[in-house]
Formats: sequence, C-alpha cells, structure tokens
Amino acid sequence: MHWHPNPGATLNSQILIEACGCAEALGGAKDGRWKTSIFFYRPMTRDGGAAGAVGQQQQQHPDLPRELLGVALHERPGLYFSIVRAQRLVLQADAAFPQVMEKLQSYKARVALNFEGFQYQLGDFCLRIGKCVPNNSETLRGIMMEVEYYPLSSIEKSRAIMEDFFDIWQETIAKKSLPGHFIHVESNFSDYGLSDQYSFQHTAVQYATCLQQLMAAVRGP
Repeated sequence: MHWHPNPGATLNSQILIEACGCAEALGGAKDGRWKTSIFFYRPMTRDGGAAGAVGQQQQQHPDLPRELLGVALHERPGLYFSIVRAQRLVLQADAAFPQVMEKLQSYKARVALNFEGFQYQLGDFCLRIGKCVPNNSETLRGIMMEVEYYPLSSIEKSRAIMEDFFDIWQETIAKKSLPGHFIHVESNFSDYGLSDQYSFQHTAVQYATCLQQLMAAVRGP
C-alpha cells in the first residue's frame, strides 16, 4: 500500500510517525528495521555512456528493453530480482547479478531508491512501514506499508483476510485525520506468468507496482 496525499497536501515525516503509531495501537510489536532497494537501469551505448539517443541505441540492440528495474529485497539478501515492465518479465538471480551487468556493460544504474523503516509483528501478520527515499539522501519521496500474512501462501485464499485487515487499518488511520490515505493497487501477477502461490518474485513485482503508483501520486494529475 502507498500513501496518497490529498490535493495540495505536502508529504512529511509526521505521516510516517502516525502510521507507525497506528501499528502499535493495533497491538503491533516493533521487530527491528528493514530495507528494500529498487534500481533503475538504462541501456549503455557502445562508447560506454548512458543511452541518450534512444533511436541510435535501438538500432544497435533492437530487442534491448529501454528500462530495467532491479529489486533487492530485505527478506532475501542472497537474491536479486530483475523486472522488465514493458514485456512483463520478472527474473530471479544471485545477488552478484548487478556486478555481472556492470562487467557486460549492457546496463548502467541511473537511480536508486530505498524503502526503509520498521517492522511490526501483529499476531499472524507482519507489517513493514517505511519511507521511500533516494540513495544517500533523506528527501522523502513517499510512504508505504507492506503486509504479510504468515499462515497462507495462496493469494486467493488469503484475499478475504487481507481485505478485512485493510478495512481495520483504514479505520485506525482515519482517526488520525491525516491529509491523505493509504491505497492498495492490485498487481497483475498473471501478466508476469506468476501462479497463485505467493513467492519472492510476487513481492518484487508488488514493489515495482507500488513505486510506480507512489510516484504518480506525488506528481499529481
């Protein structure tokens, strides 16, 4: 879920503090920090520079995607996920994959964004509430929350339980009278060829979807 500010409202760290307070109000026990990173890659030109002239780059490598996302999940530090949104592809690789791409000089990381914050244990649920900031910066780009339900891995079977939890969460956060609200956007997992059984590939796709919606919410109409 990502935070969608009201029209004209300014995103600020107080919203994050209030959201963490809601997790504790529901009985959540703080269980350490977490951090997930997303990297935006652009194709490299033959001279080693980042591709600026897309037409020239497409002539050299007509099948080379113009954008590649890399996702490093907090839960699996030994893995690295690559997402090509245009072709709806998600790939799982070893954590050394970025170094391989650097040696091949096919893509160059242009932007890195970190999702980081606190983790809360709430019965069978795990809540991760955090901010989205550029790497090596404290400029707030967004606020999001990840909810995990431990007993079930089937997306369809757990849907009703997750919806009930979301309703309770929305009621709790609404009492704070904050200038905005959390939104959950469904990720089209089937478009990526992913099954009903939840995996870390699903999580990577969700982070990419959340980031896309979060950036759109900050930019506004």
